[in-house]
Amino acid sequence: MIRSLQRRFVITAMIAITVLLLFLLGGINAANIVITGNEIDRTLHVISRSGGNAENLVPDSPPPRPGDTGPKNDYDVVMSSNFFVVRFDAQGNIIYTDVSRTSAVSEAEAAQMALQAYDGETGSGKTGRFRYLIGDSPVGMGKTAVFLDTSEERFSSLRVLLLSGAAGLVCWGLMLALVILLSRRAIRPIAENMEKQKQFVTNAGHEIKTPLAIIQSNTEALELYTGETKWSRNIKDQTIRLNGLMKNLLVLARMEEGAGPVKASDFCLSDALTEAVGRFAQPMEARHLSLETEIAPGISLHADPLQTEQLLSLLLDNTVKYANEGGSIQVSLTKTEKHVVLKIQNTCEALPSVPPEKLFDRFYRADAARTQKNGGYGIGLSAARSIAQANKGSLHAAYIPPDSICFTAEF
Repeated sequence: MIRSLQRRFVITAMIAITVLLLFLLGGINAANIVITGNEIDRTLHVISRSGGNAENLVPDSPPPRPGDTGPKNDYDVVMSSNFFVVRFDAQGNIIYTDVSRTSAVSEAEAAQMALQAYDGETGSGKTGRFRYLIGDSPVGMGKTAVFLDTSEERFSSLRVLLLSGAAGLVCWGLMLALVILLSRRAIRPIAENMEKQKQFVTNAGHEIKTPLAIIQSNTEALELYTGETKWSRNIKDQTIRLNGLMKNLLVLARMEEGAGPVKASDFCLSDALTEAVGRFAQPMEARHLSLETEIAPGISLHADPLQTEQLLSLLLDNTVKYANEGGSIQVSLTKTEKHVVLKIQNTCEALPSVPPEKLFDRFYRADAARTQKNGGYGIGLSAARSIAQANKGSLHAAYIPPDSICFTAEF
């Protein structure tokens, strides 16, 4: 149980850390992309305003002076960028091409790219490694198309993404190691509390057995003198109920807290199930329940035989108690390529209004009055699931309309 709690603590903590890292790194990269995009747009507008010639910006943006450590002004932006410029006349003919600020394209390639962009419906866009902007020419009539090489910015964004991802993975690994180291200390109070609860249930169960046995024996002795009465009968019935309740509580304490190892061995589950069904033949007959069995012969299972027998008894007992009077019970045992599948199905007066998994909650009873009458405790299914899990199996419930419940155990 301590390992299970520790595992859940680590998983929960790492999910929270993973979500936090994803938001943090995602925010950093998203902000970097937005800032880079804004810088590219600013550069395009500055180059377009200058017509590709930084001298056109003077005196608005004079060249930086030696020793100036401030941000780039417009002049510096133009001088440090890789771009080419193509001018069009009023009729859309190319009248000027300048590729002196880039070595990536020739004049012919620049003219072809400019014509394709000019014929487009938008005045800005992207083609290959270039971002372009088409605006009014600062020199004469017509339009000017500016194509800015953004490969460096794209590489920079990718580098930030890779570096932040690598840093995130390293941090995630360090946090995983730290959470594992601290998890045992974090769950220690819970583990100690659960251990005390287990010890209390175990001790209380053993202590209560003695007075219950005395009450039952004294009641039987009293009936020898006065005969059986409704009061003595009620005393014996409730004593039997308390004995059964304490028995199931002790099963839960042993299974869920891992008290004692599972003594697994190979045995014939088909024979064990047939014998268990036979033991419940009389209670089924008393409630006029019809039984259908489909038990494949020779199916073996590697598990604890005693615990598996207890699991079968709990499931069959639950089925007999909660089946409707005159209803039907179906028991099947099959083997697939990977699993041994046990199904026990019964009809009922009405399907519960809660999800099937709720049936495995401790002390859950859909109808408390009916459960009291039938002798149920509300913990049989919880104990059965604990036994199945202790033997590396699973137990689930499903509703089959209109009026059937099916319990499936897989090993």
